[in-house]
Amino acid sequence: MNAPVNGLKNRTWDELKLGDTASIEKRVTSRDLFLFAHASGNLNPLNIPHLDVQNESSTSVVAPSMWLGSLISSVLGNILPGPGTLYRSQDFEFMGRAHVGDLLKITVTLVEKKESPSAVFSTMVTDSKGACIASGKATVDAPLENVYLSPHELPGLLMDEHDHFHRLIEEAKKLDPMPTAVVCPDDATSLSGTILAMEEGLIIPILIGSRLQIQKAADEAQLDISQIELIDITDHKKAAAKAVELVHQQKVTAIMKGNIHSDELLSQVVKKEGGLRTLRRISHVFVLNVATLNQPLFITDAAINIAPDLPTKVDIIQNAIDLARACGITLPYVAILSAVETVSFHIPSSMDAAILAKMADRGQITGGLVDGPLAMDNAIDMGAAITKHLTSPVAGKAQILVVPNLEAGNMLAKQLTFISHAQPAGLVLGAQVPIMLTSRADNERARLASCALAQLFHAFQLNGNPSFTLSNANT
Repeated sequence: MNAPVNGLKNRTWDELKLGDTASIEKRVTSRDLFLFAHASGNLNPLNIPHLDVQNESSTSVVAPSMWLGSLISSVLGNILPGPGTLYRSQDFEFMGRAHVGDLLKITVTLVEKKESPSAVFSTMVTDSKGACIASGKATVDAPLENVYLSPHELPGLLMDEHDHFHRLIEEAKKLDPMPTAVVCPDDATSLSGTILAMEEGLIIPILIGSRLQIQKAADEAQLDISQIELIDITDHKKAAAKAVELVHQQKVTAIMKGNIHSDELLSQVVKKEGGLRTLRRISHVFVLNVATLNQPLFITDAAINIAPDLPTKVDIIQNAIDLARACGITLPYVAILSAVETVSFHIPSSMDAAILAKMADRGQITGGLVDGPLAMDNAIDMGAAITKHLTSPVAGKAQILVVPNLEAGNMLAKQLTFISHAQPAGLVLGAQVPIMLTSRADNERARLASCALAQLFHAFQLNGNPSFTLSNANT
């Protein structure tokens, strides 16, 4: 007996006959076990897969026994007797174990009808080889009236299925720590992030700012900074200038923003005399760890260039491609976003996108596969791209999103962060050294990930090649 294709229909107590049986098949996945751990609160390590839940070959991980019981409940509640069924009792004997990847068969059979509405079912779970791993009896109250349920979906659940930052941080740990000027880390969050990055071997910090305020933050966070070099400068603007000076003196190879406004820091970076300008325009790249994507997502520029012209967009794209390559993506897919996926004379960003895509075709932007204009939906979602009959090597697979202006980029990045719960990191590129420009609201992990990005990018600049390749890049 199979579940109705177009919905659920039950069997009433009067309709039940001895020997009635129903079954389903279910393959054990890591996602199932994570969801059950969250729902039950059972954190037994024997039942928790490795953090990379895409690995479906963790045969040592045992499916919780009561999770098997929930599969029996689903047969009773959905098929036989079906909607309206209520448990009275259930007993189990477990003769074996289920593991991630196993294909299970769950069967219930009516063995006794008691006084209405009580009914007794034998229950059994068999593994991929047909061996019984769980059996028992369930006593239920069967429904007394027919119930027909239309098919419907449960509310969606978002799981952190991918942790790209973990991989980036682990790869960065293999490199030498970067001497880093940390500007005004005079609050507990920015100072804690700095110390964490130091302890993880990513940076060698030089703290620049008010000694009194930094020590106060250290005391608040219970951090020992006695062995860290600290340059006492109370004025934020002068502290930022000192960080730039340390770059010129080749004492640091990166700058990290602490509890200071971005404008105060960047004004010292971009100044014509004594700043850190290069021939390329400075831009910011958000790198987002989005739970539902199998690769990091890069968004640019959402923090520095307000309304970039065409030459500026060329540098914005090139900076982002270089960072993506430094993060192990061999050929980044770059979508130049607009409100539409066709060129419209009434939408300037669509015309810019077409020009930039052609410039990439002619080798004026290198290292990535660039296309545009693309709208947000068909840049990210293959289904949307197919529905709109787009012929594009990037549509549905974009890893870098180039936004028309700062407002659009800032709203997109913050929507993904605060509504979709993506984890952010940020880096300023195009200067003589990478600059970690995190928000003052970002947590320690965001700062740690930003340090990893800076370290990987610095190594890419020195070697011309990434130090590793992401296994899931360009898939």
